[in-house]
Amino acid sequence: MAYPDDERAAIRPIKKLVEDDFLSRPGVVGVDLGEKTVGGRATGVPAIVVFVRRKGPAAQFAIPPDVLGVPTDVVEDSFSPHHTIASPEGVSGAERHELLLGGIGIGPSRAIRFVPPDVPEVDDYVVAGTLGAFVTPRRRHMVMALTSFHVACVDDAWAVGDPMVHPSRVDGGHPVHDRVGALARAALSGAVDAAAIMLTTPCVQLDVVELGPVLGQAEARIGQRVRKRGRTTAVTEGVVASTDAAIRLDFGVGLGVRTLYDQIRVETPGFADHGDSGAVLLDDANLVVGLYCGGSPRRGFANPIRPVLDQLDVDLLTPGARGLPTPVPGA
Repeated sequence: MAYPDDERAAIRPIKKLVEDDFLSRPGVVGVDLGEKTVGGRATGVPAIVVFVRRKGPAAQFAIPPDVLGVPTDVVEDSFSPHHTIASPEGVSGAERHELLLGGIGIGPSRAIRFVPPDVPEVDDYVVAGTLGAFVTPRRRHMVMALTSFHVACVDDAWAVGDPMVHPSRVDGGHPVHDRVGALARAALSGAVDAAAIMLTTPCVQLDVVELGPVLGQAEARIGQRVRKRGRTTAVTEGVVASTDAAIRLDFGVGLGVRTLYDQIRVETPGFADHGDSGAVLLDDANLVVGLYCGGSPRRGFANPIRPVLDQLDVDLLTPGARGLPTPVPGA
């Protein structure tokens, strides 16, 4: 149940007042607006929801029962970025598309050094995520592919020009022969975990696999249905529970723990999994409302699309756009 917008608006400043303090406390991984639950049942009472890795006396003691009269609700969960990794020797075949579309696998050509606890042992690994949709730089005529920062950049050794492949190397793609573009722009700050890949192939179709064409952008609304097509879980749908989530994600490999604010929370078990980062969330009109970044088996999170496009300085490409540009190799 979603409570009225005016009630959310009334307690939003109180949540903003305490979210950084709560997020700084050991074990806290997210702060959001939601409903107070008792015994697993929603009460309909607006609350500040605090996500903790492990629910117990210590976590409950750190979070007061209310803030300025607004109740808190402590929920056990743990969130992670949803790219996927594999050793180069452990790759497997996956779907290969002659045309690039939204909702398919993509990843860097380079291998990345991972260390425990992210992986069992120190080694070079390859990474995969999802190509979400297509964008064009503002004031230029080029085609770019949109995905997540932690899919295309991965660590602090990334550089503009890093080659990208489809299928990803996790999915059996060749590091040279399957190159489809190069990293052009990236942002990991505020509400945004995103990257844009300049394509070096004209073989592009402005659709999301199984979901049809992207027709524009919109703001997510509480209670609305959204759908996504990801590399790993394919097409799933869920319901937007909040647009106020602040979450902490550990990007590892030199980047560390970062906080993303004002995220879209989709409260649907199994909505996405590792490898789905970079997928776009579509509403029933096939308008993009968000860019999926991570979560848990119980719930997922996405960047709101407007700050993604603004920070990358791009616009979504839609079918029928006048003068649809053709990628130029090496541009």
